[in-house]
Amino acid sequence: MTAIDINCDMGESFGNWTMGRDAEVMPYITSANIAGGYHAGDPHVLRETVDLAAEHDVGIGVHPGLPDRMGFGRRTMDATPAEIRDYVVYQLGAVMAFAKRHDLSVQHVKPHGAMYSMLSESEEICRTVLEGVLEVDPSLVYLATDTNIYDVAREYDDLDVVFEGYVDLEYNPDRTLIVEKEIEPKDPELVADRAVSIATRGEVEAADGTTIEVPASSICIHGDGPNAVELLETIHARLDSEGIELARLDEPV
Repeated sequence: MTAIDINCDMGESFGNWTMGRDAEVMPYITSANIAGGYHAGDPHVLRETVDLAAEHDVGIGVHPGLPDRMGFGRRTMDATPAEIRDYVVYQLGAVMAFAKRHDLSVQHVKPHGAMYSMLSESEEICRTVLEGVLEVDPSLVYLATDTNIYDVAREYDDLDVVFEGYVDLEYNPDRTLIVEKEIEPKDPELVADRAVSIATRGEVEAADGTTIEVPASSICIHGDGPNAVELLETIHARLDSEGIELARLDEPV
């Protein structure tokens, strides 16, 4: 059986500032990467987002970032590997506490922004964080976009690592993502084509027309996109027509 997970970054609003369309998007995804309160989010938004995930039977994950709300966690900080680990463990604990209210477990970890880049660029930071995650809960899944992190994570026999692909962004031929300065509406049929291609063949067309390998078991959709719900509706319809199942990261396929 061919199956794919759909994940989305969630819970990134705080105070009077709203980010994303969580309530509209949540019914269409299977795994939620929920901000832990450092780069975005606050205790109330965290509670509301976990409640929403529980209502829709969506797998709960932590989306830890650097303590930099002003820069939305996208600015690199001068932090030691041990400090980065502590940031992850702290935010993981916060999400776990709210998940416990529903007798639910946190299923995965997916770092955000500059923290993710720091793990990719430093094997020492990457290993320190992965070992910190294992110390908290060895059943957690690590969701990796970057091949550097993915390769290091696979060395840990006790760690379940899943590679993810993107369908609402284009790839360079070297499998790096082309990040837009401003988010534009996407062609739903093109995005659905990419989802099917990744799910069935583990590949996608890069921006230059070449075919690259993206051996992903999860695809990410940006919930703050102007037509995110339309994209998800089209993806669901296409997956269904192709006989591709949806499965959370913690569900065996």
